[in-house]
Amino acid sequence: MVGLTASDVPPTMAVKIFSAGVAACVADVITFPLDTAKVRLQIQGECQTSSAIKYKGVLGTITTLAKTEGPLKLYSGLPAGLQRQISFASLRIGLYDTVQEFFSTGKETASLGSKISAGLTTGGVAVFIGQPTEVVKVRLQAQSHLHGLKPRYTGTYNAYRIIATTEGLTGLWKDDLRCHFVSALIAGLCTTVLSSPVDVVKTRFVNSPPGQYTSVPNCAMTMLTKEGPLAFFKGFVPSFLRLGSWNVIMFVCFEQLKRELMKSGRTMDCAT
Repeated sequence: MVGLTASDVPPTMAVKIFSAGVAACVADVITFPLDTAKVRLQIQGECQTSSAIKYKGVLGTITTLAKTEGPLKLYSGLPAGLQRQISFASLRIGLYDTVQEFFSTGKETASLGSKISAGLTTGGVAVFIGQPTEVVKVRLQAQSHLHGLKPRYTGTYNAYRIIATTEGLTGLWKDDLRCHFVSALIAGLCTTVLSSPVDVVKTRFVNSPPGQYTSVPNCAMTMLTKEGPLAFFKGFVPSFLRLGSWNVIMFVCFEQLKRELMKSGRTMDCAT
């Protein structure tokens, strides 16, 4: 009887979760400056002061940030970003196949409904668990020490503590599941063009101090009346570039790590 070949042995759930988390972290480190540029462009116009630095374009924003606040500012909030990938990507991607199998029990092939159900389930769980890291990441990316302004937070864990003590634990889940669900749905159906307004509103709302906006719709209406329709597309280019490059890097790293871990596991089994 011929045994299973290396390509026939499916990776375990632990291998998938670990590979997805590490791959997502690698992709995040490489593309993080684009994400920071996106956040800065998205919140531009919120503070109407003559001394405020104006960002223009992707490279212009990255260059201006590096010159005025130092190159490390491009990676402000990176620890929270990595924590987000470890909790979000590892669960969303690593658990997908297992959850899909659960929804398609008794069926030879997975149906479209089971795939959608698996995507919504893993995505919802991952968003809920990883949301505090997203709030802290955006807050740290947005804050500046220029013009005599005292930063709200001195670091990642300081941000967690201050948000929890001043805004309550719900402050760490400020961007609710509806915002993420709409953003993910639009992005999947109509690409970055249509998801950009939701993403900009999410960034503004997450970065806002308590009381500035009463709700997500209020934030959107304030942007529309004060800055016009084009405000919803601020940071579009870096958002598009980061989304594409992140997915490519994530996929390549995930597949490579999965293969290496499976190879290592088979080698140890043979040795024993």
